[in-house]
Amino acid sequence: MTPAPTDATLTDVAAAIRARQVSPLEVVTAYLARIERLDPGLRAFITLDAAGALATARALEAEAAAGRWRGPLHGVPLGYKDLCAVPGLPSSGGSRTRDYFQSPHPCTAVQRLAAAGAVTLGTLNMTEFALGPFGDNAHHGDPQNPWRAGHVSGGSSSGSGVAVAAGLVAGALGSDTGGSIRLPAACCGIVGLKPTYGRVSRAGVMPLSWTMDHLGPMARTVRDVALMLGVVAGHDPLDATSSARAVPDYVAALDGPLAGLRAALPSAHFDEGVEPEVAAAFAAALRVLEQCGARVVPVRVPDPRTVTACNNAIVRSECAAVHARVLRERPEDLQPVVRSRAEAGFAVSAVEYIQALRLRAEVTREFIAAVFAEADVLVTPTAAEPAPTYEAVKAGRVADVVARMSAFTRFTRVFNTVGLPALSLPCGFTAAGLPVALQIVGRPFDEATVLRIGHAYEQATDWHRRRPALP
Repeated sequence: MTPAPTDATLTDVAAAIRARQVSPLEVVTAYLARIERLDPGLRAFITLDAAGALATARALEAEAAAGRWRGPLHGVPLGYKDLCAVPGLPSSGGSRTRDYFQSPHPCTAVQRLAAAGAVTLGTLNMTEFALGPFGDNAHHGDPQNPWRAGHVSGGSSSGSGVAVAAGLVAGALGSDTGGSIRLPAACCGIVGLKPTYGRVSRAGVMPLSWTMDHLGPMARTVRDVALMLGVVAGHDPLDATSSARAVPDYVAALDGPLAGLRAALPSAHFDEGVEPEVAAAFAAALRVLEQCGARVVPVRVPDPRTVTACNNAIVRSECAAVHARVLRERPEDLQPVVRSRAEAGFAVSAVEYIQALRLRAEVTREFIAAVFAEADVLVTPTAAEPAPTYEAVKAGRVADVVARMSAFTRFTRVFNTVGLPALSLPCGFTAAGLPVALQIVGRPFDEATVLRIGHAYEQATDWHRRRPALP
């Protein structure tokens, strides 16, 4: 096939295998060779299962030769954030303990992808316990941004972002509690979707915050992400919070027109402290959306500081509950910033937690009413700055690092609190060659419209076609 499998999109790899232009074994072998060459420097993987991937590829090749196809991802190599319970592989949750997370059942999303024919290459690096937006990890090494070494890859799904951008996997799963799919997508110049809360099962996934966590796809294009979402979305009896709503054909809905659609531009908060190159790229992206037929309209959003207040109380207390044992028995095992953030949950009272949940419900109703009475989607930059350096974000006291984390996630975490679907996709590059990203947010369970607008923007630009210069 042309281009080589590791340079192609997930959709193109799947189509080439189905057309018998390349075999599953050839595809997997090409990816494993690239991982062997590049991953020692990039540190995207925690556990690579080369033997298992090759065995699966051979089985899929035999099935294809016999005319049997498991599904739309037959033979496509994927990787999963190391908080997914993958049969036969350990899951550290980014911690120093190789098998820290042990689930009574496998990750439902991984199982669904495998049933659709995907090949598991392994588990991917992440911020310890998913507690950080920069992607650093002292236990497994800091994943390096493929566009510029020494710069953050975004977190906490850092290995997923790096692996997709560097062509080590065709697609990946990430989790998102405050921006952990969208920020790595933004930093690494790929596409990432945080679905509506409940759209994708989180069974078999190590939680950070039960009521804020989302699981979603990361890949090179909006079409790739739509294809993966269609496989993993839907009700799961193992996750009581998963929705029973029907799953639409996201890929089929991509090519609809944008004429008449309204894209809301917030009048406050989301334009504060945005670096000039990011602001310029975002303004240019809005012009492209208008050229595609969308109408950009101003809208006032509820004060995000209220959203942040209830977000902090909920996430901190739920995180402390999840990791209470290691925090009390082996706190020295954790990185200082992770330990500090996790232990903060012990100081949240039951009354504060319950009041935060009540406030969250009110804020969610207010936010949805304010925005979507006037528009079909909301558009913002994904982050106010391009990927900073690890040196810069790690400097100073723990409190300094935590403050930088809060600033870096201020455009993303509000949408975890209100549970809305949010897509990040590249919309430019800085003069230094670092990616800049656009965030598109939709109504609850309206991923189809979010993806359609993202796809139209993508087709009108070529940012998604760029690849980092790797050896």
